[in-house]
Amino acid sequence: MWSICKKELGQFFSSLTGLIAIVVFLLVNGLVLFVFRGNIIESGFATLDAFFAFAPWILIFLIPAITMRSFADEYRAGTFEVLRTKPVTAAQITGGKFFGSLVVVTIALLPTIVYYFSVNSLAANTGIDAGAAAGSYVGLLFLAAVFTAIGTCVSSYTTNAVVAFILSLIALVVLYYGFHELSRLPGLPGGADYYIEMFGIDFHYESISRGVIDTRDLVYFASLILFFLFVTKRHIQNR
Repeated sequence: MWSICKKELGQFFSSLTGLIAIVVFLLVNGLVLFVFRGNIIESGFATLDAFFAFAPWILIFLIPAITMRSFADEYRAGTFEVLRTKPVTAAQITGGKFFGSLVVVTIALLPTIVYYFSVNSLAANTGIDAGAAAGSYVGLLFLAAVFTAIGTCVSSYTTNAVVAFILSLIALVVLYYGFHELSRLPGLPGGADYYIEMFGIDFHYESISRGVIDTRDLVYFASLILFFLFVTKRHIQNR
C-alpha cells in the first residue's frame, strides 16, 4: 500500500500542476484572511474564523483536482490492469490512492499554521484561543479526509480525469452544503430540519470548529471515510 502511496506523491509533484494547486490554495486563503474586505486587520479581532469558514470551499475545488487522476489516469493509460497483476489487494490499492492524495492535502494545510502565529503576534492582548484553533484544525483534517475519500471514489468510476473532477466537485458541494439548504425548506415538520441538517458534512465540521471535539462528529466523519473507501474497493474488485 505504501509503495502505491509513494507513487501517487511522486506523480503529483513531478509536474508544476501540483505545486501550483497548493500555492493557489495558500494564496487565496491568505488574501481572504489579510487582504479582502472583512479581513482581521479591518475587524480588529485576532481570530482565524474567516479562514476556517472559507477553507472548506477552497478544498472543494482543490481536492477534486488532486484526486481526479487517481484511478482515471490508470484506466486511460491501461496501467490499472498491470497494477492488478501485482501482489497487492484491492484494499491496498484503494488505501494507497487515498493516503497518497491525503498526504498532498495535508502538505497544503501545514503552511497555514503560519496564519495562527501571524495573527497571534498581531494581537494586543490574549491572542487566539489555542484550544479552539487546535479543534478547528482537527475538523479541517477530518473534512479533508472525507473529501479525499469521496474524490478517490468518484475517480474510480471514470476514465476521464476532467469528468472525475466535475463529478467530485458536484458531489462535495451537495454533501457539504446540500443538506443545510434542504433543511431550510418551508413546510418541514417540527424538528425535521435539525435532523436533515445533521446529515450534512458542514454541520459536523462547524461543530468541531467550535473547539469541542464530540465523539458523534468523529464517528460521522470516520463512517463516511470508510463507506466511500469500501465502495471504491468493491468497484475496483468488480472491474
